[in-house]
This record gives sequence, C-alpha cells and structure tokens, in this order.
Amino acid sequence: MEGETTVSASQMVLGVKLRDDARFDNFHGDRNADAAARLRSICSASGGIPVVVVCGDADTGKSHLLQAACHFTESRGQGAVCVSIEELLPFGPEALAGLEHQALICLDDVDLVAGRKEWEEAIFHLYNRVLDNGNLLIVSLSDVPAASALVLADLVSRLSHGLLLQLGIYRDDDRLRILMARAEQRGLVMGDEVAGFILRRAPRKLGELLAILDRLDENSLQAQRRLTIPFVKSVMGW
Repeated sequence: MEGETTVSASQMVLGVKLRDDARFDNFHGDRNADAAARLRSICSASGGIPVVVVCGDADTGKSHLLQAACHFTESRGQGAVCVSIEELLPFGPEALAGLEHQALICLDDVDLVAGRKEWEEAIFHLYNRVLDNGNLLIVSLSDVPAASALVLADLVSRLSHGLLLQLGIYRDDDRLRILMARAEQRGLVMGDEVAGFILRRAPRKLGELLAILDRLDENSLQAQRRLTIPFVKSVMGW
C-alpha cells in the first residue's frame, strides 16, 4: 500500500502544469539577469553541479526561474519537474519519492518545511539520490541556507556547498521594463506615459503590478480599447 501512495503523489506532482510565460527569454529586468543567465548555463551543462539554491525575497522571480529551468530542460528532450512545496504539503514527504529519476528536479518554497524534521530528512535523501543519478536539483529559499530556518545540519551543509544564486528586489526601471514587456506579449499597446502612470499608483510588489495588467487586459478586450491614462483610471478607480 505504501508504494501505491507514493506513486499517486508522484503522479500528482508530475502533472503540475508549468506556466507558459515562465521562461528564460521573458525573465525581464537587469537586476537579476546575470543570475538567470547563470542558471540557464547550468541547465545546459551535463553534470558537475548537483544542487543550485536560488535565494531571494518574495517577488524576486524565484518561481519564474525554477519553471523556466524546467521549460528549458524539457526543450532539450530531458525530463523535468517543478514541485510547489505548498501544494505538496498535504501529501507528506513521501511524495518526493521517485523524483530523482528526472534530469531536473525543482523544489519551490522550501522555507515552508523548515524545522519539520520529516520533510527536511526527505529533501536530504532526495538530494543524495539525485547526486547518485547524476541529475540536478534546484531549490528556492528566501535566504542562503546557513541563514535559513532549516535545522537539519546535513541538509544545510549540502545546500551551502551547492551553487548559490542570490536574487535582488526589482528596481523601478526593471518593473517598468517588465510591465511593458508583459503588455506587449498580450498584444496590448502601452506607451511610456501610461506605464509610468501605472507604476506611480500600483503596489510595489511585482505580482500585484502584473495582476493590474491582467485586469486591464480583460477590460481592454471587452471595450476594444487601447491602454490610455483615462481608460486605466476608469478601470482601476484611480
């Protein structure tokens, strides 16, 4: 029965759909461009680095990069899986069994299980199996392993000796570039004045900024209108 549970959980994980817009070529902004380029280079190489730790505050693009790495690996004809720890929590740490056979395994938001012995041990054993198979493990944390809330010394040690990629908070010029690039991908016409107007009134978090773009996109399709400052005001109530 234990084997059946593991298979079911693993199948659930493997069925998680990657966001189509989470790719290396649309990870915009100069602030974290070097980290993205380094991660892509690592995914292109065969072996040598068993684990990469992508560190950064919320809203720095960690999830985007992990999913981009999976898209890139799959485009090269190799197996990849991106696991949301938050979504996996109800299934227990046994759900990590069998993932080591993928060429790339990404664990997003590992902070969520920091201090939970059974989960930390499961990630540690997964790391060892990935290493034995010559595959690559990428995890995301809010801080470097040594400064995180992880308590299993062996896990902290393994992650600390991996490659660390630190992401920084986006500056306004990066947020502007990301907003305009995402609008262009949606076929929306957004001038500099409109983009600047939105940035001056939108929340600082990139996720909330892009949620505003979702709302404007939906309303512009309904009204068949381009994005203008009066139109943005009417939709957002600004």
